[in-house]
Amino acid sequence: MTAGPLDGLRVIELAGIGPAPFAGMLLADLGADVLRIDRPGPPQFPGTDLLGRGKRSAALDLKQDRAAEVVRRLAGRADVLIEGFRPGVVERLGIGPADCHAVNPALVYGRMTGWGQHGPLAQVAGHDITYLALSGVLHSIGPADGPPVPPVNLIGDFGGGGALLVVGVLASLWRARATGRGEVVDAAIVDGAALLATQMYGFLHDGLWRDARGANLLDGAAPNYGVYRTSDDRYLAVGPIEPKFWAEFAARAGLDGVSPYDPAGWPRLRTLIADRLAEKTRDEWLSIFDGTDACVAPVLSMSEAPDDPHLAARETFTSAFGVRQPAPAPRFGDGGPAPIRRPPPAIGEHTAEALRDWGIDDVDDLIAAGVAHD
Repeated sequence: MTAGPLDGLRVIELAGIGPAPFAGMLLADLGADVLRIDRPGPPQFPGTDLLGRGKRSAALDLKQDRAAEVVRRLAGRADVLIEGFRPGVVERLGIGPADCHAVNPALVYGRMTGWGQHGPLAQVAGHDITYLALSGVLHSIGPADGPPVPPVNLIGDFGGGGALLVVGVLASLWRARATGRGEVVDAAIVDGAALLATQMYGFLHDGLWRDARGANLLDGAAPNYGVYRTSDDRYLAVGPIEPKFWAEFAARAGLDGVSPYDPAGWPRLRTLIADRLAEKTRDEWLSIFDGTDACVAPVLSMSEAPDDPHLAARETFTSAFGVRQPAPAPRFGDGGPAPIRRPPPAIGEHTAEALRDWGIDDVDDLIAAGVAHD
């Protein structure tokens, strides 16, 4: 098995939901040894937890002082610790940044929250939709004549949250390797969601973006950047923005002589495109546009996507441990995606094994005392 670029990196993940586990998954996919510290008992969300892939699980009762002491001992051997609790929780448990830096000054301590470690909302509950709402992002998504549409929880939890946490962790690791000093990475979903909209805020400043839904080039208002129904009640994504791509699309769709570059004509052109694409099935149109620069793609369901010829050729999806799932990304060198090293663990599945691997030599006593659970 080829080692990933983070082979040898030791990461502690304090179990949670959503963005912090996603960050841990990314690090595990890249080769890090990720030890998830779980609460004893049944999982919060029973089922296939793909965010746990590649990790090991040790169950510790963090309400006990000895468990916190074990985490600090683990932190002494770790490169990174990530957690996703509200501000102040890990401090009360005795495993906050100051506690861990006292035993390992080089530790990178990644903190994942919705609102951040400070500010008026720092202690307030929230979810992806609330963070997007405050950042201005949610306001921009949806039809002009309807309310904003939540984009699943991809922009906040996983893009602006977990992925940005990994960027911060890797940046701090670079500095820690040079200075010998770790630091706290304060990753907030609301900050990350706003960051993802940086280009749009630039357009807004320059008067190139209307602060309204369904009124701009990339939000569904422009007829050459939208989704259209075909005769078999399936959909095509159409995106020929540049003139040369529009010319290709228009020629193959039989729409010569019309232009998408005058917003005043957008409503009429949208109707023309919709009527034309509704004349054939999705697959008939795909045959017409196949291999061209018309920027047309089928809107595939999650069940269809893994079988798409391009995604299959790139091995974008993989079957591992009985589950079809997105493969690790990005890939490095000339090879394909990295293999998934182990399935998502059950809570406490590796307690004894992992703790011993990490230098904890009193595992049997910890289990007997109810501090650790296997």
